[in-house]
Amino acid sequence: MQSSAAWRALARWDLVLTSWPWRSLAYLVTGVLVGEVVLVASLLTLFTGVILAAMLVGVPLLLAFALGGIPVAALERRRLRIIDPEPAATPHRRPPAPGVAAWLRLRILEQATWRELGYVVLMVTLLWPLELLAVTFGLGMPASMILTPALRSQMGDVRVLTFWLVDNDLSALGALAVGTLWLVLALYPLTLLALAHGALARAMLSPKESETGRRLAEITRSRTRLVAAFESERRRIERDLHDGAQQRLVALTMTLGMARLTEGEETAELVARAHDQAKLALAEIRDLIRGIHPQILTDRGLPAAVADVADRSPIPVDVTVTLPRLPETVESVAYFVVTEALTNVARHSGATRARVESRLSEGLLVMEVGDDGTGGADPARGSGLAGLADRVSVVDGRLMLSSPSGGPTLLRVEIPCVPTDRST
Repeated sequence: MQSSAAWRALARWDLVLTSWPWRSLAYLVTGVLVGEVVLVASLLTLFTGVILAAMLVGVPLLLAFALGGIPVAALERRRLRIIDPEPAATPHRRPPAPGVAAWLRLRILEQATWRELGYVVLMVTLLWPLELLAVTFGLGMPASMILTPALRSQMGDVRVLTFWLVDNDLSALGALAVGTLWLVLALYPLTLLALAHGALARAMLSPKESETGRRLAEITRSRTRLVAAFESERRRIERDLHDGAQQRLVALTMTLGMARLTEGEETAELVARAHDQAKLALAEIRDLIRGIHPQILTDRGLPAAVADVADRSPIPVDVTVTLPRLPETVESVAYFVVTEALTNVARHSGATRARVESRLSEGLLVMEVGDDGTGGADPARGSGLAGLADRVSVVDGRLMLSSPSGGPTLLRVEIPCVPTDRST
């Protein structure tokens, strides 16, 4: 992780040649500006609320002060990216119901809200004064000395730091040298201060769950979504059987019944119609079975099944899938990922061509489905991609999606597996 590299960079003699001190300076300077605005806004809101509280007018202002840490924390989590590339996730949960009342109730009861308020208090009482002092002495003063030759060329004699009168070129060059050395030496404590602030901000504003707790929560959410998905699939199968194959079989039964009551050419026509209805019913049942678990996947494995899906796609698909037989669960999950992904490509992407590639790499089955469409795929806007992620999580895999606006889109799935010795 790059933040660890930043801490290690403090021990390097060439720290000034890396990006970390300059990113740290940007973090501290922006922190001073944000802290000043937050300080003024907090004092105005708090004092006004206290003064007006006796008339009950200030209660909303006091509530606004209590919740004021939420937008500040959101800004701080974004600003943290300056020195820590790892995204800082929000600790807030989604309200159980829409509306302002539900949102307020949840936020007031959440520990994260009060941690963020505590961060704001710490920021304006300790961090902001400390960083203002550090930026002034570590950046402002050496910068004024470095600029001395330029100032003297424009203004004549100048006084540096109120006590050093620079009245000749040699003194100006001396001020430049001292300022440069001062800045280089100051970069170490400034970087340390910025990294310490960043670590504190991450700990208070985006605390990490334990790995066990995180996985348990994700498993619980995935299980809920999978139960809903399986119930929806059960209803789909029931509906398809009722509206499709069952109706065909009813019509077939009626036709055969009529054939028993007739003679001659009319009987032959009814038998031919019954034969056609039987073929249609058989085709619908086969399609339904293919949607549940295709026979080609069982008989010939994942490469043949993916090739079959690609052949049925309305857009051209380039397939590069050369794999041995894999565990049945892994093959089934991979097959449905490819099927759903190609369905989404055909329906939503506007692509003219797609590709499916796979490989085994260090005990992982890697499947990639890409297209040249318009991009913009978002799991939050539909259940299809979330359902795929849940399927993959069942076999301890992970799903990654890259779909910038304008395209292209790349869906990548990694599933732990080892080849089996099943015969093909």
